[in-house]
Amino acid sequence: MANILQRFRKNTSGASMVEYALLVALIALVAMGAFQTLGTNINTRMGTAATTIGGGGGG
Repeated sequence: MANILQRFRKNTSGASMVEYALLVALIALVAMGAFQTLGTNINTRMGTAATTIGGGGGG
């Protein structure tokens, strides 16, 4: 059993692929949060600009 655990600890060939996958997932989550916040801010500013110009009434 100890021999199997030692071989498992030494075998790191698949570790880099898992690390890259986790890194990509983390970057995707951060990007989605940033895009959502950015979209909300742009929507708010466009609404404010439309109201200021006078196009907020829609008629």
